[in-house]
This record gives sequence, structure tokens and C-alpha cells, in this order.
Amino acid sequence: MKNLTFCIILSLFIFDSTAQELACDNDQLKDAYNLAVNTVQINVRRGILAAGGDYGGEWTRDIAINSWNGVSMIMPEVAERSLWSVTLNRDTIGHQYWDKILWVLAANNHYNITGDQDFLQQAYLCSANTMKQLELTVFDEDYGLFAGPAVLADGIAGYPEPVFDSANHSSFVLDHKNAAPIKCLSTNCVYYGAYLALAGMATELHKDPVIIGMYSAKAVGLKTAILKYFYDATDDKLDYLIDHTGKIDPSQEALGYSFAVLTGILNKDQAPELVGKAVTSGYGITCLYPDFPRYSPGKPGRHNNIVWPMANGFFARACIDAGNTTAFMKELNGLTQLALDADKGNYQFWEIYNPYTGQRDGGYQAAGKDHPDFHWKSCRNQTWSATAYIEMIHYGLAGIRLDGDGLRLEPFLPEGVHYLKLTDLFYRQSKLSIVLIGKGRKVKSFLLDGVKQDDHVVPRNIMGNHEVVVEME
Repeated sequence: MKNLTFCIILSLFIFDSTAQELACDNDQLKDAYNLAVNTVQINVRRGILAAGGDYGGEWTRDIAINSWNGVSMIMPEVAERSLWSVTLNRDTIGHQYWDKILWVLAANNHYNITGDQDFLQQAYLCSANTMKQLELTVFDEDYGLFAGPAVLADGIAGYPEPVFDSANHSSFVLDHKNAAPIKCLSTNCVYYGAYLALAGMATELHKDPVIIGMYSAKAVGLKTAILKYFYDATDDKLDYLIDHTGKIDPSQEALGYSFAVLTGILNKDQAPELVGKAVTSGYGITCLYPDFPRYSPGKPGRHNNIVWPMANGFFARACIDAGNTTAFMKELNGLTQLALDADKGNYQFWEIYNPYTGQRDGGYQAAGKDHPDFHWKSCRNQTWSATAYIEMIHYGLAGIRLDGDGLRLEPFLPEGVHYLKLTDLFYRQSKLSIVLIGKGRKVKSFLLDGVKQDDHVVPRNIMGNHEVVVEME
């Protein structure tokens, strides 16, 4: 009887749909996902993915994060052109130095999706050259950590005194004299992930085992230093930064927490504790918590205790990895509201939102000597806010994982979602439709073109158009 019911449901729901649309029995999830894909599409300019409606395409961190968060799977050609556009002749990665190493993780992810060996060969060289350059210029041997600002936080609102110089009214972090030597959690976690990615790339390219071992050893050393200086085992938390004097700032950094979980710096016991104790707003985790003394709920800092959906997307993934579906759903539902509600996004993905009201709010930050306490705007059609949502669906609900065997599915269907279909996802030489039916996190059956697959994997050598149907229980 159950099998008959399953077949009836499939016959009702399986239909042809246009490219990269979500079909779902939850209208809000469907609307928000399709809005996110549309946001990405309208931000492609001359073949390059721009950061948003009010930004161009020159930002390495934006292009890397957007490619990583779904664009390589829905628009692989756009992702590849965009990734190369922020390099210097495909030899080294360009733009702001401290978090440009994100590009390595995005490039490795892009290869895992496309299987393009030519891309991998050049991306590996570009990544290796850049890592060597950064090791020579910003690696602090005394700590075993990389120096420089935090991921995302190019604005001084993201830093406490004395990194922030109250007499300096520049918004740019590195215009403040004490900023360059700092060591930040998120940035070092990304470097750790980049070392792992380099080892993986080198393995795929059959490089000398000595080279592979070198990157692996450097990853181990960096992980050891991160845990030594940032992890507070007493309170199961991670600190934010070490300033130029050696003082630790204990703020909660959303991206630092996220990358520490996603890259495996925290183990299976530490990660759930960290995620479970994280302080979040009514609309999800904020960039930093709590407010620095110069900010407040009535005057939120631009890179401080405020909602940047890109960070929420990564934290949502960390929640899934830590096994905390309740925390994941808070992030997913929060961003759904922020994107769709009439008094918030009103069917638009904005750059930044107020954590108390949910309204778009660019926060406060210096903007020159004439505007020492400027209230910035939140920019429209922000690409990485949209791709954060795409990846919440791809990674969180569809459970898409990429590994050496292929594309693995570890889905999660929460209450209120019993049917979900993603169409025209690019993987290697194929286009996939993924259909999920049921509820929960346990896979009852996994069919690839109607054939049962016990390992729940789409193989790497797949070609053509295929459909995966997964029943959950």
C-alpha cells in the first residue's frame, strides 16, 4: 500500500519544468528559491557575475562565494568566467589579499562539479602560486597563523578598539594603523580549507606525493594553531581575533564559526556544542555578537551585530553538518522571511538586514571625516544573499555533497515540506533532476533513472540527462 501511495504521489508531481526551478509543496520555499535564481541571472553582466544590483564584478570574495554557493552547479560557464576574471592572467588570485584565498575553495568545488581537467590544471597552478605568495607576505610564524582582516569585513565597523582608531574616520579597515597584523578566525579557517583543497587538487592531478604531503602537513599545522589560539574548550566557543598587542577579542563571528565546522577544524563532538550555543537573532545569526560598545540595537554597526544573509547561508550549512536541524530551520525560515515579507525584502534579496526588525538596514560605519557615524544603505539584488538561499536548499534540504565517488545525497525534509524537485542541475557531463518525497533525514529508497542505488551516489562518469528520486522517512 505504501509503495502504491508513493507511486501515486510521483505521478502527480513529476513534470517538466523550466531550467533551475524549484517545485515544492511549500510555496514560500518555492518562491524564495526561484527568486534567488532569478537574482543570480539578472546580475550576470557581459558574462561575469556581479556582486549585486549596486555593485560590479570585481570582488574576488563575492565571485568565489557565489560560485561555491550554487552558481557552479546552475551556471557553470558563468562561474568559470567569473572565477578567472578576478585573477591576474590566470597566474595568481587578485584583489583584497586577506580573504582572496576563498578562490581556492571555490575553484576546487567548481572542478568537483564540472570534472574539467583543463580548468583544474590551471586553477591548481593559480592557487599554488597565490598560497606561496601569501605564505611569504602574511604568515605570522610566531603564531603559526595568517595575519589580516576577517572574511567579508573590509569595513572598520567589524573591529573593536584599538584595531578601530576613533580618530580615523576611514571606513576601510586597512586604513587603520593597527589592523594589518591582526589574526582572525574566519580568515585562518579559510586558509586551512585552502590547504586541504590544494592537497585534493594535487591528488587529482597525480602530483608528487611529497607535494600532497606538504599541503596536508601545513593544514595540520594551521589547524593546531587555530585550536590553540581561538578555541575556548571551557565554554565550547571560538574567539574572533587576536589584535596587534596579542589581546584576544571573544566576539562570536558567524563566518568563523561556520568555516570551523565546514572545514572540519572542529570534531564531531565540538561542532554540535558550538552550533548549539551560538547566539542568534530572530532572523538568524548576526555577523558578530554582541555589539561593540560604540554600537547598539538602535545603531547597529555595518559589519557588527547585523544580519548579512551570506553569513547565514554558511552557518545554516554548519548547522546541518553539526546535526542541528532546528538551528538550520531557523536560518532557512529567517532568510525566507527576509527575502519575501512585504515589510522586509518584499520579494528581493537585499545585502544587509536589521536583526531586530528584519528591515533592510546597511548599518552604521564611518564614511570619511565629514561622516564619522554614517548610516549606510543596504544594497539591492545582492547576489551572495541569493546564493546563500540557493545553497540552503541544495546543501541543507537536497543534501548535495561532492566527494571522490560522485555526487552524494543526504537530504532533509522538514515538517511542512513533503515534496521538492530541483531541475537542470549541472554535474560533470550530465544534467540532473532531483526529486525528494516524504519527510525526515533517513533515506528509504534512492532511485537513479528508476534503478535502486544502495550508496545514494550519482557517479562521476555519468553523462546525459538523468533523474534521481529519493523517498525519505
